[in-house]
Amino acid sequence: MSEEKRQLVEGALARQHGILRLEPAWVARDFLPPGKRLGLPAEAYDAGERGWISERWIGSTTKADNRVGPPDEGLSHVGLGDGRRMTLKEAVELARPAIMGADYAATHQSLGRLAKIYDFGARLPYHIHGRKEDMARVGRNPKEEAYYFPEGVDLGPHPETYFGVHPYIVREKKFDILLPYLREWKDDMILQHSRAYLNVAGEGFHLPAGVLHAPGTALTIELQEDSDVFAMLQALNAGKIISKDLLFKDVSPEDRETLGEEAILRQIDWEICGDPFFYENRRTYPHLVEETRQEGGEEYWIYYNTTKFSGKKLIVRPGRRFSSIDRGVYNILVWHGKGLYDGFEIEAGNFGKDELLVSHARATVPIVVENTGSEDLMIIKFFGPDINLDVPMIPHYAG
Repeated sequence: MSEEKRQLVEGALARQHGILRLEPAWVARDFLPPGKRLGLPAEAYDAGERGWISERWIGSTTKADNRVGPPDEGLSHVGLGDGRRMTLKEAVELARPAIMGADYAATHQSLGRLAKIYDFGARLPYHIHGRKEDMARVGRNPKEEAYYFPEGVDLGPHPETYFGVHPYIVREKKFDILLPYLREWKDDMILQHSRAYLNVAGEGFHLPAGVLHAPGTALTIELQEDSDVFAMLQALNAGKIISKDLLFKDVSPEDRETLGEEAILRQIDWEICGDPFFYENRRTYPHLVEETRQEGGEEYWIYYNTTKFSGKKLIVRPGRRFSSIDRGVYNILVWHGKGLYDGFEIEAGNFGKDELLVSHARATVPIVVENTGSEDLMIIKFFGPDINLDVPMIPHYAG
């Protein structure tokens, strides 16, 4: 059966010249109301016991780690022709060399990244995503991430994100200052120990694992490591007390028993949280990719400052073409406009035509992207670890 399925994937790649269509993966969350900016009908956001559809995962091989939900929640599906489909996760497991390239597949077991759109009507609670050494204790992956706030979308009621802690807390080693809020679990006053930064359309932030943050309400296109780990440190959010189980979601039973709430403080990267130049060292804005600039359009790095993942924004002008060539496998989201991607019809907002997976073999030779509409065609490309080793790095500011 596995051999038959592998042949299905490889056959689809051969027929479709190394490109596969992907279906959206809708993810519900039960701790916040939705922003309702994902393009779904109004009634579709209510997911009953699961909460509300608040996220769309893109080119995902990661299962959403929710309390309740379908077994494939968060997993993207691949169309293989003749109505046949399977999860992208299974397709990659069956045909890694064909999708990822033989050399890359020899050193990487998966695509190793997760792209998503998150869309909340209230600010997310103050939380962290675990670092590699801490998540290894519970058999999970760490989660470094980066944000891009797309232009032309309502920013919501609270378009500012809290990051880290006030620098004196780290300088004076007052780490226990957060502990009473975790033990009492009654309000949102823990935020008084953090700083908020505006969500600016067209910009974003790069955030290593272990850094405290409470994302604002700007619609966000996020790229991250392949993981759904977190620890919520804020009890009261959007007018209700969230379950304290979310504080300990990715803590081992042993650490919870012996350390209690202090276990979370040990998962925090205090050095980065207390960086007095946090904004200068973490803010990202589009960097023009000079070497791919063409008469028909241009590309910009929008996810960078790390080699764990990377991403570009491609703009093609109305009626023009752009020749695209990259270093390895990637997936795309069509954010604005319509056109052709190596002959595939693409259109923003059309859930059957706005996602593609481009295999290594196809990505590394020229692909013609054509804008057939009257407005700019905007496409976001998402890459996994170690594909773009020359991404821009933010110059480090130090006190």
